[in-house]
Amino acid sequence: MLSRVYSGALIGVDAFPVEIEVHSGQKGEPKTFMVGLPDAAVKESLDRVSAALSNSGYSMPLTKMTINLAPGSIKKEGPIYDLPISLGVLASLGALDDASFADCIIAGELGLSGALRPICGGVAMALLARKKNFKRVILPRESAHEAALVEGVDVYAADSLKDICLHFKEGKPLDKITAENSPFRKAPPDGLYPDFAEVKGQSPVLRAIEVAVSGGHNLLMIGPPGSGKSMMAKRIPSIMPEPSIDEFLEILGIYSASGLSREGENRYFRRPFRSPHHTISDVGLIGGGASPKPGEISLAHNGVLFLDELPEFGRSALEVMRQPLEDSVVGISRSAGKVTLPCAFMLVAAMNPCPCGYLGDLRKKCACSQTQVERYRARISGPLLDRIDIHVEVPSLPLEELSGKKSGESSASIRARVCDVRKIQKARFEAEKNFAVRSNAAMSGKLIKKYCELTAELQNILSRAMEELNLSARAWDRILKVSRTIADMEGSEKICAPHLLEAINYRSLDRRF
Repeated sequence: MLSRVYSGALIGVDAFPVEIEVHSGQKGEPKTFMVGLPDAAVKESLDRVSAALSNSGYSMPLTKMTINLAPGSIKKEGPIYDLPISLGVLASLGALDDASFADCIIAGELGLSGALRPICGGVAMALLARKKNFKRVILPRESAHEAALVEGVDVYAADSLKDICLHFKEGKPLDKITAENSPFRKAPPDGLYPDFAEVKGQSPVLRAIEVAVSGGHNLLMIGPPGSGKSMMAKRIPSIMPEPSIDEFLEILGIYSASGLSREGENRYFRRPFRSPHHTISDVGLIGGGASPKPGEISLAHNGVLFLDELPEFGRSALEVMRQPLEDSVVGISRSAGKVTLPCAFMLVAAMNPCPCGYLGDLRKKCACSQTQVERYRARISGPLLDRIDIHVEVPSLPLEELSGKKSGESSASIRARVCDVRKIQKARFEAEKNFAVRSNAAMSGKLIKKYCELTAELQNILSRAMEELNLSARAWDRILKVSRTIADMEGSEKICAPHLLEAINYRSLDRRF
């Protein structure tokens, strides 16, 4: 008897439909054949399925059986097919009616006892069901919690194979999970992020950080050791606006496909903050592998990627990052095909001014030669530096300021201003019917021309600055974007001279590099 069950194959962060066909009762030696490009983990599922069926009150057929995972052109990986294969086997024996789950996308890993274990890609499975007009998704409980955030499809959670069999055989209801009762909808608890109130002094740097976050601009901080670069960078999540549901689904989909959504710190409704060590490999940073998986730049999607000690990162990794910074996606090509992963992140980087770190410091003398300084800075290429909108120097603080009792402005008050500026940008781009652009940093050339118009006098100022600093055409656009953000912060419809001059000042490090 032939039965069919529908599931999905995870490729990158997207799921593609897979039809599982099971034909049992064939004449011949009792043996099971699995076809359709299964990998080792999928082939091993037969042993798990056999034990799980036995411990759930059923058994494998004592006839020849063929299991086909269609389409045969897509490689099937992982244990997510355990559950649909089990249901297909039972339906082929007549124990279940496959018409009862013809409108379902089903995926799940089985333990030998029949208990269900979470899988990677729960969000992708729900998105697939919505795209292909399936009414329901049945997943292990933990995976169903994340899938429930997808609107337009009913998500049901199960704890064991036996529960699902009783549901399809006797009508026993499964738990329906909604976005309201999903733990992923919880707001981060108070105190999860360190507060900017703990930062003393550094007013110009804090201003630059607020401008960067308000417009989603890339930021480079340069200063001696102990000046507070890393300290301030780690507080940036505390002033970022809450993601929209669509943004969070993109974030959660990437973490789900990577298997990281089950970690407790990734279960809150927030933007990601990734801070990889400078020894990270190219694949770890960009993504890839035999079966391409998201790297750090994709895990930072809709959030912040913090690269501390920027010149210490591998040159090849930094150079490969140039195109994703421009396009907000990274393409990974392998012999089996190409996978495109999203990576619209805000880059925050920190570095010392020289190898010893004390060039220009008023309290400690630099011990580096000019050649050493130039070689150190040459680790960061001009094209990469061009893609960083704001460069700001972070000086060492005087001892009297460090020992003072005066605290800085709280993250809550800074965040309120950032959210107000983001609302201005959201309204602007929604009026353009351009929902893909969410911040000034992502404006296209057409939007720059419309919303960053300069008077003849301001154009003359910018042209002179371009010549003096020897800036590229890309820097021209980035100065205009930062000017637009500063104007939004001041509530101005037009870019004025103070806005443009401040934006130009944030490119002053170009001369030094």
